[in-house]
Amino acid sequence: MLTINIKTVHMQLTPAIRSYAEEKVRMIERFLGPRDADPFVQVELGQTTQHHHSGDIFRAEMNLTTADGALRAVAEKDDLYAAIDAAKDSLVDELQRTKSKKTHLLRKGGRFMKNILRSMGLGEN
Repeated sequence: MLTINIKTVHMQLTPAIRSYAEEKVRMIERFLGPRDADPFVQVELGQTTQHHHSGDIFRAEMNLTTADGALRAVAEKDDLYAAIDAAKDSLVDELQRTKSKKTHLLRKGGRFMKNILRSMGLGEN
């Protein structure tokens, strides 16, 4: 079960923002493997500064902690919901990249062992 902690900076956390952020973060669960026993996501939402004259700039930061390590995604947009979406997409991309890297290393190791066995005359011909 994914644990989510949402924090806001320079703004009020409304129920609509909380539910939207939780809904988007829950989509990350499908990219986690069974080895990720207790994943934890720290979400920080807020306005970057109070002095912008041309409009607000919103920031969404997501830190995912799993058994394999930690991943971080940050997005800044002029719309809070767009920033949440961009941060979620960035985190999903990072998860897929690390999964692909692990699979590649596993296959590379298997290929190496198979070549050793072949050179020793123990493998398939």
